Amino acid sequence: MRIRYVLLHAYGMGGTIRTVINQANAMAEAGHEVELASVVRRRDTPQFTVDPRVALVDLVDQRDGAPPDSTVRRVWRRLRGRIVPRGEFAAHYFTERVEKAVIDYVSAVEDGVLVTTRPALNLISARRGSKNAVRIAQEHMNLATHPGTVRAEIARHYGRLDALAVLTGTDRRDYQRLLPGTPVVRIPNAVPDLAGRRPAAHDTRLVVAAGRLTAQKGFDLLVQAFARVVRDHPDWRLRIYGSGTKKAELRALIDELGVGGNVALMGRTDRLPDRLAEASLYVLSSRFEGLPMVMIEAMAHGLPVVAFDCPTGPADVLTDGVDGLLVPAGDVEALAAGIGRLIRDGELRRRMGAAARETVRDYAPDAVMPLWENLFAEHLGTGGRAGADLAR
Repeated sequence: MRIRYVLLHAYGMGGTIRTVINQANAMAEAGHEVELASVVRRRDTPQFTVDPRVALVDLVDQRDGAPPDSTVRRVWRRLRGRIVPRGEFAAHYFTERVEKAVIDYVSAVEDGVLVTTRPALNLISARRGSKNAVRIAQEHMNLATHPGTVRAEIARHYGRLDALAVLTGTDRRDYQRLLPGTPVVRIPNAVPDLAGRRPAAHDTRLVVAAGRLTAQKGFDLLVQAFARVVRDHPDWRLRIYGSGTKKAELRALIDELGVGGNVALMGRTDRLPDRLAEASLYVLSSRFEGLPMVMIEAMAHGLPVVAFDCPTGPADVLTDGVDGLLVPAGDVEALAAGIGRLIRDGELRRRMGAAARETVRDYAPDAVMPLWENLFAEHLGTGGRAGADLAR
């Protein structure tokens, strides 16, 4: 089958970019004709590996900087309107030129499957995409994180799509209440090479976290929690991998709390699997999530997890007390207590780590990719039946 994916910035970093590229690569590997459209291009080469069998196309090249909208006549806005609502997290990307480029692309797709990957793109597909293509929308964040302006547009227009795919059962139920009559399926992101992950040793006195240094990931809360942990366990260290806008604030907080000898901001790494395997436990301190992929990768290394029970994702993956510990969202004291519990009990770390490796089997590509193939085939009318997991 012919499948086209549309990403905001296929050349950038981030969980959505990585998982969509992984999906496109897997579909190409399975023999499908795959195209990946990057709405904007701001780098020379992608940060993640794109299979050479995937055709990578750019809609707006911004390597010399984002051009002003004066290049597009104002009459376009009067006649066709602005589709991307205020409050969409990437709304600032969608100048008139960019929005028009996406409209032109999706309206020209007359066959196969068109997969869009964030609300802005989903709304453009719903309102301007051709009905001759199967239009599938992906949501990589949970519904509650979108502001009211975005949720209102979702409720108004997503019903024109053939299906909406979400990451968790919790989010599936929320979207079904908002979109009665619209097919909403749950398909988690796949994590490649789960079986090949090196098991953690659990004896390194090292705690790891990873993600963009933004407010969403809650690393400020994690630093505060770990400052409490080191009072009783001064020989344990925390390494945070990632880059982002909150780096200076986090560095100032680390200095303020006097934990510079225990907490390190490590920056980006292209060897995250090795870094995860060096640790004894993983912490997820996010204020909200879609499906926390790095947490799942950590579990594949046999790391037990201490996680905020934030919306959504952690509770859809973890079983509290079995493969990790869930603590109340935003509760710094509870997070510190959970970390301290696993630090004190090496046998519990190993037992939960072994259970975590079993849990992540559900996220292997050979378990997830057939769900996508069946969904696409079902809507193309070429056979296939959505698996039981789609309705969970």
